[in-house]
Amino acid sequence: MVLEVTYTEPGLQGDRSSGGTKPATLETGKEIQVPLFLEAGTKVKVNTESGDYLGRVND
Repeated sequence: MVLEVTYTEPGLQGDRSSGGTKPATLETGKEIQVPLFLEAGTKVKVNTESGDYLGRVND
């Protein structure tokens, strides 16, 4: 399922290569863990069974 991130803390420069995650709120209100480089407004693929982040969607 493709959903938009409505809120997450801003990432920092250099976070692209580290394996860390941060919480993000989706348009449904569900909170999931996403990579540090993602920003609010990004569309992401989410596993409907587990609720896990699967990847970023390029429009």
